[in-house]
Amino acid sequence: MSITNTEPYFHSERPFVATSRTIANTAGLSELLGHPIILHRIGKNFSHCEGVIAWGLKPSAVRAANVAAQHQLPLLRLEDGFLRSVATGSIDSPLSIVQDDLGIYYDATTPSRLEQLIPQALSADQRYRAQALICLWRTARISKYNHARSYTAQLLPPYILVVDQVAGDASITYGLADANRFQAMLNAALHDFPTHTLVLKIHPEVLQGQKQGHFDLSSLTHEPRVMVVAEDVHPVSLLEHADAVYCVSSQLGFEGLLWGKPVHTFGMPFYAGWGLTHDDLPAPTRRTSVSLENLVYATLIAYPRYLDPETLQRCEIERLINWMGLQRNMRERFPPVIDALGFSFYKRPIVRRFFQGSQVFFDRPTAKRPEHGTIAIWGKAALCTKQAVIRLEDGFIRSVGLGADLIPPLSWAMDSRGLYYDANEPSDLELILQNAHVDLGQIMRAGHLREQLVAHALTKYNVGAQQWQRPQTLNSTQKIILVPGQVETDASLQYGALGIRKNLDLLKAVRAANPDSYILYKPHPDVVAGLRRRGHAEEEIHHWCDEQVSDVAMGHLLTQVDEVHTLTSLAGFEALLREKKVVCYGLPFYAGWGLTEDRLVLNRRTRQLTLDELVAGVLILYPTYISRTTGRFTTPERALTELLAWQAQTPRHLPWWRIGLRALLQLELGIKTFFNSASD
Repeated sequence: MSITNTEPYFHSERPFVATSRTIANTAGLSELLGHPIILHRIGKNFSHCEGVIAWGLKPSAVRAANVAAQHQLPLLRLEDGFLRSVATGSIDSPLSIVQDDLGIYYDATTPSRLEQLIPQALSADQRYRAQALICLWRTARISKYNHARSYTAQLLPPYILVVDQVAGDASITYGLADANRFQAMLNAALHDFPTHTLVLKIHPEVLQGQKQGHFDLSSLTHEPRVMVVAEDVHPVSLLEHADAVYCVSSQLGFEGLLWGKPVHTFGMPFYAGWGLTHDDLPAPTRRTSVSLENLVYATLIAYPRYLDPETLQRCEIERLINWMGLQRNMRERFPPVIDALGFSFYKRPIVRRFFQGSQVFFDRPTAKRPEHGTIAIWGKAALCTKQAVIRLEDGFIRSVGLGADLIPPLSWAMDSRGLYYDANEPSDLELILQNAHVDLGQIMRAGHLREQLVAHALTKYNVGAQQWQRPQTLNSTQKIILVPGQVETDASLQYGALGIRKNLDLLKAVRAANPDSYILYKPHPDVVAGLRRRGHAEEEIHHWCDEQVSDVAMGHLLTQVDEVHTLTSLAGFEALLREKKVVCYGLPFYAGWGLTEDRLVLNRRTRQLTLDELVAGVLILYPTYISRTTGRFTTPERALTELLAWQAQTPRHLPWWRIGLRALLQLELGIKTFFNSASD
């Protein structure tokens, strides 16, 4: 049975037999194998099956081997791949596996399929792909597991990295090593690098006494050149500046090769014995000298299989590296600890999701917050503090349904300077638009994203079921102007509308400037749903517009009108995406860049942007997106795909529980309105 990652990505009907319920129930395993998985039952006929699967050389694999022999079926040994997941196995299912019909990669006592793949000749394209993969691995700064934060304590070069392992790890015994090899490794490192610090990486649970390592940590305190790192840290931060890596059989030795480091081995791991490492043990005669490209191609491309976490289909390693690199980058944007203030119980899980990679505490007393810590709050809530503040708001591609309806968001703005709708001070978005260099690739991404949004009529909330068409009574020269209503208590009006702030006053100004145009007014969907208060004297609006529409999707409506006149509504940006003329009576984030007709001027904004430069900043560089499929960070392109699927699955009518929730929210709004009126 030839096992490589070049097989077609089809799903065969012939199942594999698992003797372990845990293996049979592993999420994504059937997709990775390309076969269904059934659980072994005594007395059942398995002649129609593809084979029997076992997990490596675990004790449970003995039973699997017996079942395979009994039914004369091939035995396939599985193990986690070398790029496995974000979190550890106790939390995340594997996103890659290796499958071996000969042995298993960490067993140096017998041949494995990996061992046979490594010396195979590579074509020029395969060699180039392996080289590109090494660069991509480094750029993405990934490892087997990718949940831990980078090591932040000072590591002064020169140093070398020495890697301990958990006692009893199968790769030690089957890698021709034992506990004595670890002390030999440390002694050799001290001897070989007499002027270097030895950074000894041990498992974090060893220091906590939960697992056993191979060193007496108390005795190491007498060795001034040994620095013990026991925190759960991302290994790249230790590898990248090390002058060499010393290990017994840890995968970090292989990753050291990917980072171009001299690697010294004291066992016989899968990457040793090929002429690429300095080996303390003799290699099996089966292994001969190969290039690094051969090792990388076999280990990361030909041998494993990969699962796309968002589509749950087989994929190539490059796709998984890009996704994993995004997780790593996003998880380290903010400090390790965040204090979140004022969030409802409903929003707290969402806050944690958007801050994954950091530990979030909610509403801790001031005395328990670090003096130089970081606080997260919603919107422009007033806050008197010297601590760093991250302000949160809904993003521009949000959901199918209203935020006021408590529909979870696909994206948030997470701003460390201000907020995008506050024209009184610069925000992260404004600085991106003013200063960031947007390369050609990002501009092309932005153009494609814009085309997709327009083609599918997508907007922020994606609500509304009715169609609207230009009245036949209008002459061909008469303009149709859309005026989108806003919630008059909205912060974007308080901080972005420095003159007119009411919907009625805006309509009057638009009518005065365009007496012959057909003016269409669309009230805000939160107001239509009864979840936000109507604007001042909104019952008079019909005197200043030709028509009022409500249950019409904004994405459809924008294709029918000629211009959009607005205070600060996001509908103005959505109109720009469709290359409509936009007139701004306030200072929204998209005004002042040469793309809108502005009634007000903001002198800070001096750059002239193309439409796709604006889109790149607003939709790619600024927001944070969370996948509904994985619960992890994603790209705007994937968010758009999920939004379309969400839209297709959403019933035309609200479910009963949503109607009930909306009624409660309307009642709450009514009570607040009553008491506000009474106090006035």
